[in-house]
Amino acid sequence: MKLSTRIALGAALLVPLLVAAAAALLLPLVDTDLHRRQDARLNDRAAALLPASRALLTADTKGRPKAEQNQQRKVLDAALDAGVRVAAADGTVLLSAGSQPDDAQLPSGDGMVTVRRNGAAWRVLTVELTGGGATGTLWVLSPADAPADELRAVRRRVLLVALLSAPLSGLIAFALAERATLPLRRLGRRAAALDPRTGHAVFAHTRTGTAEVDELSGAIALLLSRYDEQAARTAQALDTARSFSSAASHELRTPLMSLRTNLDVLSAHPDLPEEERAEVLAELQQDHARAVDLLGALSMLARGDLVEVSAFGPVELAELVDAAVAEAARRRPEAVFRHELPPGAVVFGWDAGLRIMLDNLLANAAVHGGTAGRPAEVDVRLRVDGGTARLTVDDRGPGIPPAERAAVFHRFHRRPDSPGSGLGLTLVAQQAALHRGSAIATARPDGPGCRLEIRLPLLHDGTSRQLPAPRTWLTAPQPPDRDASADGFCRTVDQPGPDPA
Repeated sequence: MKLSTRIALGAALLVPLLVAAAAALLLPLVDTDLHRRQDARLNDRAAALLPASRALLTADTKGRPKAEQNQQRKVLDAALDAGVRVAAADGTVLLSAGSQPDDAQLPSGDGMVTVRRNGAAWRVLTVELTGGGATGTLWVLSPADAPADELRAVRRRVLLVALLSAPLSGLIAFALAERATLPLRRLGRRAAALDPRTGHAVFAHTRTGTAEVDELSGAIALLLSRYDEQAARTAQALDTARSFSSAASHELRTPLMSLRTNLDVLSAHPDLPEEERAEVLAELQQDHARAVDLLGALSMLARGDLVEVSAFGPVELAELVDAAVAEAARRRPEAVFRHELPPGAVVFGWDAGLRIMLDNLLANAAVHGGTAGRPAEVDVRLRVDGGTARLTVDDRGPGIPPAERAAVFHRFHRRPDSPGSGLGLTLVAQQAALHRGSAIATARPDGPGCRLEIRLPLLHDGTSRQLPAPRTWLTAPQPPDRDASADGFCRTVDQPGPDPA
């Protein structure tokens, strides 16, 4: 059923009920007013009859028949439509006219009472008379059912109004409801004509002047925009899954083929010498570790591309770096780690993502920060520079040639002798960009070696609570000659210092 029809039916039922309720409240008041008006008329009639009634009583007392007849005519003329009775003190009725009880018994004493006789009722006003030394009584009467007749007439009119108001109010309500719901019907037609492929931009919110319709239109537009956001996130997740599958299948081909070859060797030569068997087993372990590292790095890269802003919050960077350094020292006891971590560097960050960045920074320095016969030495320093947290990781290894400092942040870029997956510094650059910071590769300023510097904005009242877009570290194509500084997320800085061979 249409909304306008429901409103019309509701009005057709409600208006008569309201009329009936109003009548139920007003009719008792009307009845009281009618009785008061009747009593007022009786008082007016009594005041008009009083002089002639006294004169009538005086003429009767003095035995003047002609004067008595004359006063009777005056009393009758003043009585009009009211009943009247005049009686002497001994009960002799001097005049009786108009509507009144048949018997001679009427109330005594001044006042207004209702008298009932044989199913009829009269409203009676009694007035004591004095004249010519004699006393008597004046009664002025009016039928008590006169107000009831008027009240029944009022009830009939109220009923007629209620019967007429039902269809009339229904028609008026239907017309008004049709006009009021016109913007809602237009909004429904616009929503029904929407194409999910066009997005929420085609559903332009235009004000209609009706608050409820404008609120509903705004809610639909907001719902469509959220739907578009979720659709975009779903598409991004699918692209990330495809890229993960493609990268994993491509990069795992070599270690899997090596695993298969070595397994075939062990299977085909059960009597292989112990030294050769140990060499094959070592290669198997290396290939297995490489495959595990590659899958883990790809998974972390995909997590960074798909993370939501709800995972972010205030992070004390010094505490996180201290925990990461302790873990790196435990995993690589041969390396030497030194750190300076003053407190107070709080950033708006993803705790797990920052830990991924720190673990890969320290692992890279531990692997490449040493020289032949000398263990890796890693210096970690945290500084606050204005509104920026500046984290530097220095090692004493061969360093990175200037021409390769941008490429180290590319996916799968690694040295020929590197045991890693080629994604460690890519994860570092991704997390720096995700936190609206930067990753910088340069030479160590105080001697041979490499410096990796991370700059992150500190948390303050104006810190953005939105993630940067787009985030396509896993899905975007990245040719080998791509300049990492072009994306604004990582860059290189040339500083004085020896260039490694």
